[in-house]
Amino acid sequence: MVGKTEDFLRIQQENHTLLSLIQQYKAIFDQAFEPFILTDGENQICFVNQPACSLFQETEENLLDAKITDLFTGAVASTLSAEDIYPYTEGKYQWKIQLRDGAIKSIECIVLTLNIEGHKLYKIKDITSEHLAEQEKQMSMKMFKDMFHQAVDCIAIYDSSGMVMDVNDAFCQALQLEKRQIVGKKINTLVTAAYIEEWHKGILHVHHSGSYKGDVEMVSKGKVISFDYTTSSNNMNGLFMSIFRNVTERRLMEQKLKKSERITQELLEQSMDAILFSDKNNIIFRVNDAACKIFENNKEDLIGGKISHYIYKKDEKYNQLLEHFAKEGSVRGELFFRMPNKQIKLLELTSKKHGDEGYNLTILRNVSERWRIETELRDSERKFRKIFEGSLDGMILWKSSEFIDINEAGLKILEMSKQELLQISIHSLVEKNSVNRKSIQNHLEMVFRNGSETSVMPLVMRNGKTKHLEISTRENLYSGLHLTIIRDVTENLVMQEQIRKSDTLSVVGELAAGIAHEIRNPMTAVKGFIQLLQTSVKEDFSTYFHVITTELNRIETIITEFLVLAKPQAVHYFSQNINSIMLETLELMGAQALLENIQFESDFEEKEFPVFCEANQLKQVFINILKNAIEVMPSGGIVRVKSRRWGTNQVQITITDEGQGIPEEKIKKLGEPFYTTKDRGTGLGLMVSYKIIEEHSGVIKVESEIGKGSSFHIRLPLYKEKNT
Repeated sequence: MVGKTEDFLRIQQENHTLLSLIQQYKAIFDQAFEPFILTDGENQICFVNQPACSLFQETEENLLDAKITDLFTGAVASTLSAEDIYPYTEGKYQWKIQLRDGAIKSIECIVLTLNIEGHKLYKIKDITSEHLAEQEKQMSMKMFKDMFHQAVDCIAIYDSSGMVMDVNDAFCQALQLEKRQIVGKKINTLVTAAYIEEWHKGILHVHHSGSYKGDVEMVSKGKVISFDYTTSSNNMNGLFMSIFRNVTERRLMEQKLKKSERITQELLEQSMDAILFSDKNNIIFRVNDAACKIFENNKEDLIGGKISHYIYKKDEKYNQLLEHFAKEGSVRGELFFRMPNKQIKLLELTSKKHGDEGYNLTILRNVSERWRIETELRDSERKFRKIFEGSLDGMILWKSSEFIDINEAGLKILEMSKQELLQISIHSLVEKNSVNRKSIQNHLEMVFRNGSETSVMPLVMRNGKTKHLEISTRENLYSGLHLTIIRDVTENLVMQEQIRKSDTLSVVGELAAGIAHEIRNPMTAVKGFIQLLQTSVKEDFSTYFHVITTELNRIETIITEFLVLAKPQAVHYFSQNINSIMLETLELMGAQALLENIQFESDFEEKEFPVFCEANQLKQVFINILKNAIEVMPSGGIVRVKSRRWGTNQVQITITDEGQGIPEEKIKKLGEPFYTTKDRGTGLGLMVSYKIIEEHSGVIKVESEIGKGSSFHIRLPLYKEKNT
């Protein structure tokens, strides 16, 4: 019993001692400046000191209720593994933690393993300020490097012996060398011989005072570069840094300025224009030799006087120039001057006020001869303008590819305004008239080859109307200016064509009158005997008789058409609806169209179009054109008939087929005697049709496209009843 009591007392003593030691250690850790955390074998915090509470911004009670891993759940270290963030082995670690208020701190943690049942001691150090300082240092270094490499000025860093340690890109570009060609060499080897002594003096000055400003010339690849530079030294590392500014261009400009001043002086004396300098009171204090020649006086007499003393007339124009000069500080114009010898001259005047320098500059040029020539030219131009505008022929002045001017007659012919013509080029005018492009180009080529050329060509107007123009062009009439004269010969050509057709019709009429009766009499006999033979011959020759009879009827039809041309027909004109005449014709031709697999489509814009006409003749015209349309469509198709109002007082009947079309060169010959596009045609049908429409004060126009068909447009005047 005694032994157990002694063991109990001994254990109690040891516990007391241990508690005392723990209290002492706790007091030591609480007094420590660095945070300490003690954990048991399950990472449960069993002890923290006050600095640790301050670091983690938590109370001791909260920390003792937590595990060590709870403190690092907000660790900002995405690149660290779980073992790095929550270490279980001894070692030193660094990472960032995020506190409850969002603040981020950088910490350094030393983990020690104790011999007490897996206890670990965490010695923690707040290194946030050190990290920030390091970051600022790195940022400063980066900013220096960026400034060093991106600087516009040239920068070189070298040691006390002049050995180059580094240079920026601007320095390399200025010397046109690569960095490896500069680094490791003495910087004074780049300095020219004329500046080497001054360079060494600058280095000595840097040793004494720490900085130096000066200028230097360096040479690279045979080229001399001028610099203004500043050199400073760093006591910490013993290096020198020089910042160079390339002033080569400025030096060259200064040299050019000096040279320019010499040239200005020479120009002043050699100038053909009179140059006068006057003070703020307009007193002349300097003149050149040209001024003496223009004023026909010497320098001594001119200096001390005023320019205004030589003005011939101080009129309104003179006062306006004075006001402008006073307001703007410069003026330009022309005035008459009276010379000391009483001679009157017209001088061109340019004057500028230089208030800062305290003088006025006036330049005078004698333009008396030019004024006389211009006066004569104006008189000549007025005469030319009267001829140009009064000409009955169109006149166009052009230069290169641009129109310069056109008279009223030309505008009427081209049906354009002057503004429209002057806004386009000759090239664009040629392109717009694609039909005539080749003719116009050939005309211009002949003009530039022979100096002049005359051509007659059609020109399509904007309204689609075609005019035939006689164009005469003369090259280089005056100073690269070309003249083109245009004359509208459309009516002349139409008249010539009408005369030609009239002559042809006259000949055809004479032929018709001469041979119609001579052919008809034997024709009657032949037809009679054929009929007798047809009834008397026993063999079956009906096919032959049919062919003979058909051909005789064809000959009689041709003779009948001849007689239409040969003698006037007794016709009676009265107002009739053209649509009704066309419908009757379509009914008449319907059977033939059906046999040929042809369909008629009619489209009348208005119910009635009254026309003063002879209905049978118009039917004959429609029949001729419809027969032609049916014959050009052997495989069948559609013939479209339309009537539309044309303008205000005409009607247009259009007959359109789906045949192969008519070439353009053949369209022009349609209506001529014996001209036809059919294998067995005579051309008399269309000729008679043209003649009938012409007698009705109308016109026939033909449009055709190869492979798509043709359209015959018949235009007739509408009938208007006279007011009684």
